[in-house]
Amino acid sequence: MSHSDVTYEPPAPPDPAEASLGQLVSSVSQQIPELVRSEIRLAQAEMAEKGKRAGLGLGMFGAAGVLALYGVGTLLATVVLLLALVLPAWAAALIVTVVLFAAAGVAALKGKANVAEATPPKPERAIDGIKADVETVKGNHP
Repeated sequence: MSHSDVTYEPPAPPDPAEASLGQLVSSVSQQIPELVRSEIRLAQAEMAEKGKRAGLGLGMFGAAGVLALYGVGTLLATVVLLLALVLPAWAAALIVTVVLFAAAGVAALKGKANVAEATPPKPERAIDGIKADVETVKGNHP
């Protein structure tokens, strides 16, 4: 018999009704790593599937955003054309442009204020809490 004719077969798990405690523990200790590996493979497959679905969903959101942007542009053109019914076309376009720049300026100022409130970018309350915990553990009660 050559070496290539020999195949390894894992030992059959003992019959739980007839096995000793040592045999049962040995059997469980051999089965747990395979169970963990199987669960990891399942989790990887599940995450890959969810990643594909999330990517497709994000792509659809991106397409919706682009279409909405075109819709806003068309709406603005409609506003210019409506104003052009009572004003010269250049004045209608100028009014819409000024309103858009004013709205952009307000949004920029509000955004700047929000960013200023968020700095410095560190969890200050959590850091203070940890410092207090360390002082408590050291016995230096605040």
